[in-house]
Amino acid sequence: MSVSLHEITRREIDVAPDGKLHFFSVPALEEHGIGKVSRLPISLRIVLESVLRNLDGRKVLPEHVERLANWQPNALREEEIPFTIGRIVLNCAAGIPLLGDLTAIRGAMMRLGYPAGTVGPKVPVDMALDHTLTVDYHARPDALQLNTELDIKRNAERYRFVKWAMQAYDGIRLFPPGAGILHQLNLELLAPGFLVKDGVCYPDTLVGSDSHTCMIAGLGTVGWGVGGIEAEAAMLGEPVFFLTPDVVGVHVTNGLRDGVTATDLVLHVTEMMRKAKVVGKFVEFFGEGVAKLSVPDRATIANMAVEYGATIGYFPVDEQTCSYLRQTGRTEEKVRAVEKVYRAQGCFGAVKPGEIDYSEELQLNLADVVPNLAGPKRPQDRVPLDDLKPRFDELLHAPITNGGYGKTKTFNGGDAAYHDERDHVVSDGDVVIAAITSCTNTSNPGVMLAAGLVARKAVGLGLKARPWVKTSLTPGSKVVSRYLEATHLQKSLDALGFVVAGYSCATCVGASGPIDSKLETQITERDVVACAVLSGNRNFEARVHPAVRASFLASPPLIVAFAIAGRVNIDLATEPLGLGTDGLPVYLRDIWPTPEELADAQALAANPAFYRETYAGDIAANDPNWKKIPQITGELFPWQDDSTYLQEQPFLAPELSESALKPIIGARVLAILGDSVTTDHISPIGSIRQNSPAGSYLAKLDVAPADFNNFGARRMNHEIMMRGGFGNQRLRNLMVPDVEGGITAYQPGGERMSIYDAALRYQADAVPLIVIAGHEYGTGSARDWAAKVTRLLGVRAVIANSFERIHRNNLVGMGVMPCQFTQPVDVADLGLDGSERFDIVGLNEAAPMRQPLKLVIHRANGETTEVPLILRLDTPAEVEYMRSGGIMPYILNQLIIKAELAPSTDMHKHASNH
Repeated sequence: MSVSLHEITRREIDVAPDGKLHFFSVPALEEHGIGKVSRLPISLRIVLESVLRNLDGRKVLPEHVERLANWQPNALREEEIPFTIGRIVLNCAAGIPLLGDLTAIRGAMMRLGYPAGTVGPKVPVDMALDHTLTVDYHARPDALQLNTELDIKRNAERYRFVKWAMQAYDGIRLFPPGAGILHQLNLELLAPGFLVKDGVCYPDTLVGSDSHTCMIAGLGTVGWGVGGIEAEAAMLGEPVFFLTPDVVGVHVTNGLRDGVTATDLVLHVTEMMRKAKVVGKFVEFFGEGVAKLSVPDRATIANMAVEYGATIGYFPVDEQTCSYLRQTGRTEEKVRAVEKVYRAQGCFGAVKPGEIDYSEELQLNLADVVPNLAGPKRPQDRVPLDDLKPRFDELLHAPITNGGYGKTKTFNGGDAAYHDERDHVVSDGDVVIAAITSCTNTSNPGVMLAAGLVARKAVGLGLKARPWVKTSLTPGSKVVSRYLEATHLQKSLDALGFVVAGYSCATCVGASGPIDSKLETQITERDVVACAVLSGNRNFEARVHPAVRASFLASPPLIVAFAIAGRVNIDLATEPLGLGTDGLPVYLRDIWPTPEELADAQALAANPAFYRETYAGDIAANDPNWKKIPQITGELFPWQDDSTYLQEQPFLAPELSESALKPIIGARVLAILGDSVTTDHISPIGSIRQNSPAGSYLAKLDVAPADFNNFGARRMNHEIMMRGGFGNQRLRNLMVPDVEGGITAYQPGGERMSIYDAALRYQADAVPLIVIAGHEYGTGSARDWAAKVTRLLGVRAVIANSFERIHRNNLVGMGVMPCQFTQPVDVADLGLDGSERFDIVGLNEAAPMRQPLKLVIHRANGETTEVPLILRLDTPAEVEYMRSGGIMPYILNQLIIKAELAPSTDMHKHASNH
């Protein structure tokens, strides 16, 4: 059957400069009576093409093709799709540990007597070192140089490892520090539109180790973020297995009003989609309004699919896509070829209402969007700009249990707009960080130029940023600097302190760097709710800076305005930003760009030469800083026992390679958590504090506190990462309700100690552990270490009301059982105090998908409570991963099987030599 499906769908196409190629036609399936493909959502047609093309009769079967071709909008979702992607993109945060895991697998294979070449990428890989730079220096001409030098110094060991990996593994293209953010590189350079292999052309598809990989869907490419754990399997040629999705169609009408930005739009969409509960679904935009959105606007919306919970926010390839490809320097020949390939697959052009069957349709009227922000703790909490002042005042006094700050009175050091700024006393609502940052917005020339125009008008009227505001600009690519300089807008941004501090994620990923120490002391001593405004995509508690309790996402031009105002508790419609040189008040409306000014700036910025020149040649080979890093050679990395940065990963140890599919008896609970616990709460992130378990560990190794660095830089040392798990200073463990941070009550007895110390004692006594949580467990970044530390701390299962997609996948990949309450449960109603023992029963090796289980709670008074659960293993592949103890042991086993079947295996069997 597989041969016949290939035979009936194989077609020829002539695409310059590649000439005549073959492709497997998705429309041809319908021509032969296999499904109503012409009614499928476009994103599913692209996935179907991959399934059809990779049909091999082993992992991809004819029935996979037929089921997907016959997708029904509202069917029960029980079938998995084996999605073989065309390429992979890696950020450094997850990418470097991924290379470490890959190297551990290679080491295991070589110790078994197999050649090094059995372990390596099977698909093209691009990797950007974009999460390492911290904004230590800002608002000074040499900020970029100094931050870059610090970056290289701090990450010297990690970069030596990466440079070794580049010579050890074929097929990886590297973008060194300072080359830009992965997702912006992906849009502007890496995305080819379509791929060619062995004379066959096919639409570009990918997964990436960063949750915002889904940004590429704005360009019409089907791709999304997976955990680095899952990316390892995809890199080694395994299909990405996922449950057949619902697809939500969003009918876009009208256009944005003047003065409304793409950032305003995406915050509107994020709130709208969260309310529509699109978690784990595909979202696809269609209708006449889509044509009015440029690719950068679409990419801004696609980027935050993770924030609204969708797997992907997809925009089909159309004339706007072709226009963007031309603008970013792709050749006319290539652009025409892209159009031809997508037309041949029936996947080109705007989709009109009624042409496609969706699981659900939503309405998005672009004319309804108003200027807004989101915050102060979650990206889906939209606040119209006009409502910001009363909303912030309301949150100040709202109870902590209701998402507020529980302040009985507001600390106000005086009128922030007019008192003597030299004697400024920090107040509730003061902005202490204003950052233009993140792939979400710096990929969009419209909002970046708007920020420059606001700055130019503000400087012209004599306005300045408030001295207590730390300002920074970290563009996603060097092209941003090209067009800001060409339009003469960078000088105005510089004058307000928005000097380029690096081409990196920076503040959005929590690398905002220090604020003034006296200011921080004031904030701490007076319990001030200080604020950050950033043009990023995430604003979870303690993410931006430990001293900042409220963070608001906003457009780049609004970031400039808030830096001038110095506070968020301001009505920008009626209150002035400050006084001009003439002594008169200046309002936001006075400095906001007109549509004509913005159009003129965009015309200057839309120069393909900027992109061609920026990305010419081998960027890594031509980078002087990268050249200076010593080159280590060899098939295996020479791990050093005394390194505090790099240690061989332990995830193939025998005790971590046992099946997880067995009952849990007599467990203790390590933490009882509420709703919206993020991977920022679970994963070790931020700077390493002296009084933390990780700090104490480094001190014992004679590392000076000044050299502790941060957890992101030390992700390749599991001993340090274990000590930072569940260590976020804003974590609220209901077992110890009167304190915040990584503290628990050790049982029996209830002695309070760090979560790490308690886990260690439980492990010594062979006591299994569980974690109990509420809704939306694991929201936020695709942090592998949120799952890895969970496993290394001895947690066998996490029980929650609901899980975010990537974190659930990561837990499965690490052999931790994600168990879901069958009915929504208020964790507080379970009546737990942490003294209980727990059993999870009903589990065995033959576990089916979504197996019913039972949680038995044994209370200290002798009472027993039973609570029904579902084991959230959603695909057969996930069951296999759990049966192997996790995805790494599974991959190792698969590689051994392949090597055994290879005809030349026997000649390589000389394990004693390794």
